[in-house]
Amino acid sequence: MSFTHAFNATSLREYDIRGVVGKTLTEADGFAIGRTFGSMIVRKGGSTVAVGYDGRTHSPLLEKALVDGLKASGINVLRVGRGPTPLLYFAAFTRGTDGAVMVTGSHNPPEYNGFKMMIGKKPFFGKDILELGRLAAAGDVVEETQGHDETVDLSDDYVARLVKDWDGGEQKLKVVWDNGNGAAGEVLQKLVKHLPGEHTILFGDIDGHFPNHHPDPTVPKNLEALIAAVKGTKADLGIAFDGDADRIGAVDGNGNVFFGDQMLVVFARDVLKALPGATIISDVKASQVLFDEIAEAGGNPLMWKTGHSLIKAKMAETGSPLAAEMSGHVFFADKWYGFDDALYAAIRLLGITARSPLSLAEIHDALPKVINTPELRFECDDVRKFAVITEVAARLKEAGADVSETDGVRVKTADGWWLLRASNTQSVLVARAEAKTEEGLERLKADLVTQLESSGIEAPDFEHAASGH
Repeated sequence: MSFTHAFNATSLREYDIRGVVGKTLTEADGFAIGRTFGSMIVRKGGSTVAVGYDGRTHSPLLEKALVDGLKASGINVLRVGRGPTPLLYFAAFTRGTDGAVMVTGSHNPPEYNGFKMMIGKKPFFGKDILELGRLAAAGDVVEETQGHDETVDLSDDYVARLVKDWDGGEQKLKVVWDNGNGAAGEVLQKLVKHLPGEHTILFGDIDGHFPNHHPDPTVPKNLEALIAAVKGTKADLGIAFDGDADRIGAVDGNGNVFFGDQMLVVFARDVLKALPGATIISDVKASQVLFDEIAEAGGNPLMWKTGHSLIKAKMAETGSPLAAEMSGHVFFADKWYGFDDALYAAIRLLGITARSPLSLAEIHDALPKVINTPELRFECDDVRKFAVITEVAARLKEAGADVSETDGVRVKTADGWWLLRASNTQSVLVARAEAKTEEGLERLKADLVTQLESSGIEAPDFEHAASGH
């Protein structure tokens, strides 16, 4: 039987394949991903792929279609079932599979779903995904044959490995966990039974309709229930996950949000005690406070491009033991496997809190204070967005500004810094600014507006766009 398949152009993203189920993503796409990705694995000499799926209502059907496609390419499939994305990564690393695919819509609304892939132990992204689309459209796949599948429950093994790195002793913390009805629910129930202290789980049931709040812990509104529960129970801290638990959110005992870069300060100080001088990586959206604090703690701060696949690749290249993004992806490679895992990051945060003479709230209060805008996103044509960045960079360099072009343009001034970059996944430009004072922030925003207008772009609405952290 001949095979060709054309994906909806909007579904082939930089880091994964994602779309609205029944509209831009279908079971036929699931089969085609299996058929084509399986062929790519076979042509590299591989034969096994691990597959998992999240708690969305359509994930089981997409998972079955994916497995059928993989098997039709002669792949032997290790099905780990429903659970968080890190459980699939754990299966891939510990079972030594040649590839892995997670069916997940991550933090997107309920009508979305998608596929995250690994080839060997590396992320499959960017050009790999475009190549998969090209091969499917051309019908360039291996001859049809029949692999087999095996279902395994690795959740107990995964929880045991998580608990192995608990280093908080017998200190009994009071912790509130917000599962957000996401895919970590069952694993989380098992995990807390192995930890000392008092643990409360909010929205622990896995429910792909997300009836309580959107499963994205980077949006403060989605943390309101967690903050209320932490304050109400006088807990030491609160932990939140996104829909597939590869991103973490955290709040201290006073209900203050720990942003991704602030969490990395806490993690970096701890890791650098054991590994002085190590390279610690974060993305261009992170606060200057983070990079300064890493250096202060004896580390080598490295600013890199935004995107979990890009960060993972840079970690492997530099031998970095730790990295994190503003979006809540945290990557430990000192004792862990280097993949983004919110459950593991939580274990490490709890351990640090348990061992510290200071509360997490006191650690938060001691961080240098800055004022920054939230991430500002505004429409810009997919082709034009990269040209705007090039134009802005050229003007700034001609003016003698202090510019980093790691990912877009990040400009340092006496007041602080501002950033303008093109989104890898959408037709938008992304801006952010940070200063030590309100007046400084206004000057930075004015500089950014001037540059945008010079490129014929209407500036974003900066009104009320400031938040201290």
